Amino acid sequence: MAHESPVVVITGGTAGIGRATAHYFAQAGYKVAVIARGEQGLTETVAELEALGAKALGCKADVADAAQVEQAAERVETELGPINVWVNAAMTTVLGAFGSMTPEEYRRVTDVTYLGCTYGTMAALKRMKVRDRGTIVQVGSAVAYRSIPLQSAYCGAKAAIRGFTDSLRSELIHDKSRVRLTMVHLPALNTPQFDWARNKLGKRGQPLPPIYQPEVAARAIFDAAMRAPREIWLGKTTIQAILGNMVAPGLLDTVMAKQAYSGQMTNEPENPERADYLFEPVEGLHRTHGRFNQKASNKAVSVDSDIVSMVALVAAGAGLMALAKLRRLKPF
Repeated sequence: MAHESPVVVITGGTAGIGRATAHYFAQAGYKVAVIARGEQGLTETVAELEALGAKALGCKADVADAAQVEQAAERVETELGPINVWVNAAMTTVLGAFGSMTPEEYRRVTDVTYLGCTYGTMAALKRMKVRDRGTIVQVGSAVAYRSIPLQSAYCGAKAAIRGFTDSLRSELIHDKSRVRLTMVHLPALNTPQFDWARNKLGKRGQPLPPIYQPEVAARAIFDAAMRAPREIWLGKTTIQAILGNMVAPGLLDTVMAKQAYSGQMTNEPENPERADYLFEPVEGLHRTHGRFNQKASNKAVSVDSDIVSMVALVAAGAGLMALAKLRRLKPF
């Protein structure tokens, strides 16, 4: 019997990280389904994937609508076969201070970024758990551990994804399920996000440097899907932010207050007339890269969180032993 290509589903798969990840899986021999709202982006992405030799499917759905996500998953299994990997990459954000945002904007960022991930996980797990196999990859961020100013809704949503994923992981372990759950925490990336996110800053936004190309994220996401470590921390700044927040969160509060305002803004004025993708898709901006190619790196270090935890435990143990020895040697 001929070998059947595995199937991957990628939400938010028509731009940025999602699109780069779709390309990577296609080149690895997967059948690829992408879920997004915009018809043009779906059509263009499917054509690119087919040009890479992959069987591809575009599913129009708003990930904030659980019924639409479920319908998309059903269509994928009908047309491509059983889902092996599900990548939750869909997101949205608003650039602006907390006080400048409306309840509707806050709710939308939460619905897409957090609940969209939750609904995607529900649809994937509904199918994977009965087969007792499959991998779900949550696309996280350094801000899931260490929030930055001017994107409070997005930071909160990413932290929520991490919290719910940890809870679900324990449930899967309890149930002795072989479905694998992993999360990749990303650094700043050169995607179209800052060209179509709602912006209340008055100046054009930019990722907080250093910036990496989305292909760097795609490689890490594919690696996570293959190995399923608990978490992957990608990029030096991600590792520094996570560890730094564990050790000195108050210091990082001050650092972020001083650096993350100017770091997320260019000197160019924002066009107040430009469309944004918060509530409706913006056609014409569904591409992989943003406008920071000259600043973006193609390489990044990465580390599994379990390795960091092991090193930290060894270091802590050594420190306690040294402290105990000093106490024994201290004269009274």
